[in-house]
Amino acid sequence: MVGGSCARRLARRSRSALIAALTVLLVQTLIVWNFSSLDSGEERENGGSNIRDKRDRIGGNKAGSEYLKSGFQEQHLQPHLGKGTVRHKQQPDGYYSHRPKEKVRVDSNNENSVPKDFENIDNSNFGARSRPQRRTPGQPKERPQEKGRGQPGAGLSKGSNEVIQYGEAKGAAAPPPQAPPPRNRSHAGGPGPAHRPQQPQQHQQHRHHHQQGKRPATPAPDIVYDQPPKCEISGKEAISALSRAKTKECRQQIAEVYCRHKEGQLMPEKVSRYCPLEGKANVNVQWEDDSSESVPAAPVRIAFVLVVHGRASRQLQRLFKAIYHTSHYYYIHVDLRSNYLHRQVAALASQYPNVRVTPWRMSTIWGGASLLTMYLQSMKDLLAMSDWSWDFFINLSAADYPIRTNNQLVAFLSKYRDMNFIKSHGRDNARFIRKQGLDRLFFECDTHMWRLGDRRIPEGVSVDGGSDWFLLNRRFVEYVITSQDDLVTSMKRFYSYTLLPAESFFHTVLENSPHCESMVDNNLRITNWNRKLGCKCQYKHIVDWCGCSPNDFKPADFHRFQQTARPTFFARKFEASVNQEIVNQLDGFLFGGLPAGTPGLKAYWENAYDEPDGVHSLTDAQLTHFHAFGRMGLARADSSLQGDPDDSSCRYFPMGHPVSVHLYFLADRFQGYLVRHHATNLATSKLETLETWVMPKKSFKIANPPNSFTRLQFAEIGTEWDAKERMFRNFGSLMGPTEEPVGMQKWGKGANVTVTVVWVDPTNVIAATYDILIDASAEYTHYRPPLNLPLRPGVWTVRVLHHWSPVAETRFLVTPLAYSKHQPIRQEDALRFHNGPAKNSYMEQSFHGLNPVLNIPVHLGQVEAAKRNAGLTGAELEQWVDSLVRETWSAVDVCSTGPSACPVMQACSKTMWSSLSPDPKSHLGPPRPDGRIR
Repeated sequence: MVGGSCARRLARRSRSALIAALTVLLVQTLIVWNFSSLDSGEERENGGSNIRDKRDRIGGNKAGSEYLKSGFQEQHLQPHLGKGTVRHKQQPDGYYSHRPKEKVRVDSNNENSVPKDFENIDNSNFGARSRPQRRTPGQPKERPQEKGRGQPGAGLSKGSNEVIQYGEAKGAAAPPPQAPPPRNRSHAGGPGPAHRPQQPQQHQQHRHHHQQGKRPATPAPDIVYDQPPKCEISGKEAISALSRAKTKECRQQIAEVYCRHKEGQLMPEKVSRYCPLEGKANVNVQWEDDSSESVPAAPVRIAFVLVVHGRASRQLQRLFKAIYHTSHYYYIHVDLRSNYLHRQVAALASQYPNVRVTPWRMSTIWGGASLLTMYLQSMKDLLAMSDWSWDFFINLSAADYPIRTNNQLVAFLSKYRDMNFIKSHGRDNARFIRKQGLDRLFFECDTHMWRLGDRRIPEGVSVDGGSDWFLLNRRFVEYVITSQDDLVTSMKRFYSYTLLPAESFFHTVLENSPHCESMVDNNLRITNWNRKLGCKCQYKHIVDWCGCSPNDFKPADFHRFQQTARPTFFARKFEASVNQEIVNQLDGFLFGGLPAGTPGLKAYWENAYDEPDGVHSLTDAQLTHFHAFGRMGLARADSSLQGDPDDSSCRYFPMGHPVSVHLYFLADRFQGYLVRHHATNLATSKLETLETWVMPKKSFKIANPPNSFTRLQFAEIGTEWDAKERMFRNFGSLMGPTEEPVGMQKWGKGANVTVTVVWVDPTNVIAATYDILIDASAEYTHYRPPLNLPLRPGVWTVRVLHHWSPVAETRFLVTPLAYSKHQPIRQEDALRFHNGPAKNSYMEQSFHGLNPVLNIPVHLGQVEAAKRNAGLTGAELEQWVDSLVRETWSAVDVCSTGPSACPVMQACSKTMWSSLSPDPKSHLGPPRPDGRIR
């Protein structure tokens, strides 16, 4: 018995020791796992130095001790926010790399000098389509560029502003109407009894990524090919590209390129170098700021290659006027997708013998191989034009503008006619290769640049790169186009599968060629870089990479054009729809100001739709709005003759689709839309063409009486938020039920603060509510709540509260669709799009408990009216649309493009606002005796 009891004690001790050992092992594992999940990607690369950066990003501008203190409060004082509660981060106003910061060079000319590494950014846009996406029945697939914009947890960065979304769960208390919020509101974001908080989402995300890295490679999904691949496709990037490619042809091409690369048949392994120098040549050129404009004895002649896209034809015309001279040549390539602009450019070219349009067109994309192909073909065409004797090749876009005169440029280039002006990256090549993605294999198809895996840089040559805006002399262009040596042929092969090839091909060939001694490390341009705003991965919908884009110049930047320490003759970027005043200033500086009283001097018009484009180029929401705007103009014309009910001379019946639509700006402020449309005059039964000007009504208003909180300056709801220029590109916020709106707020300076944002639909259903933690330095915040679609049509309200007291509110219109797939909508489609989301629930959690707290009553009549309206079609639907549009838009004026039976109808050409009114600043006339237009 003694032996048995000893054995039992020994067994118990062994079990206890084993349990203790297992417990210790488990704790150690959890600790190591937790820290490894936090120290992911870039932080491991940088030796953990970015843990402090991450803490700063989460804590905003707080000092470390303050953040730790607030973090403790957040973990221990955060009340339970109900089932489904999720923490969000406000989309940052600025982009911050995880890597150590670089010194910002305000006149750096590399168009993509700080691309972010693909692996350490959000790869969700490039992954296989395995996750279900929230979509509306019948809704087209989500545009890739919208992914991640304003989504939960996206874009955590230093100085970002936290968004905390909360809802009412069973047992969760609503905030009392009069009581002040709890002290921990800035961290918790919602009221209720204290419970153990959930794990913050950003930690969950890091953990998710950490676990993902340990999973086995995802097998290739079932992909349909015309012919089976010639090899096994196992690379994760290639599998991802194949799963996302839209067409069968593109998938086939991706598979072929991948297999050829895998078999070593694609990339050159070694390339010959012909430069007699060791290292990089850089010729110094003398620069006199007050360069003489006297014409040299043998002036150079320039071939300007204009690479344009979009619809800003008047801005292009101003650029053309500024650089035109009869001694030079102008070869214009218009993107294949820009048919309106191509028609305008063709009309321009017909007026001048030294202007030609490329007989071929390509869809060139940012970072794509197509851009290099377009340049090489343009050079080949120019060399084949025996009647064009040019000395220099200069590429420009419509976003460029000269900052020196044409004569100054000619005098300078005539002095250095044997040089090639091209801007290098200015950093060590190894880092540039990694940052630029030159060691990655890319392939372009379906107007997308797909990343397919890694590759090696060829031996024997020094790879260089920088800006893709350059000035090259004819001798070097002839060498690039006609040479069959190993350097040129191999580099053309290599750069056919390269990201941003135009930013490196010409640099690398020039530096390794017999022309290397002609290289000047300056492309004679100044570029408006603002890394904080310009590096936001805004091209991820067309390229599997993150890059940067310059900002538009504003009047405050004018002094920079005169304070450069190097020769500069052009600047970029300019965009008249963002700011035209800076172009007016430059134009006046170069050529003298236009006379006082010149019509249209402060106005800018940009085409948004042209009849030859076809209504298929418009969304159903746009088509619905433009028809409604036209009917508003007819109603205004009808009301112009008052007192005689029998006079029909100003009464019209609408006919057909709109003829054209223009954006109208005055003094750099959006003034509304100009819709040109046909209508039959009821008095004469003759068809007339009218143009209606509609302007959006002010929707933002401060609470009355005003709140003591005064940091909020403006709030707006819209789509197509441009975080770089801090504006909505969907001017006027033309939205339908399937749009995903973004809430934007502009802030003044002040202390750190928390505000609450509440979204209310037209039937007073609270669709979403969340808190935003506003840093003291925050200027703009924006967030897109993940609302279930379709949105209920009508006028929505978004309220901003501070301590549950109203600060301000803004309204926006979700317009019912009168068209579906560009045809009059049928009742079954109307019911599907106009009835609101399923179960009238915009999110998983419900917010109906906040209605009495915020004094937002839900009336049964509103709900019943919404249900009745949801099934409307035809004329009744148009009446509903018009009644809603009139709440947020007003018809300012209407004019006629030709003779009119209406006696009070003015001619469009004699107004100051019509798209047909005079615009001398962009009007093109014949050249003067000195060869210039401007």
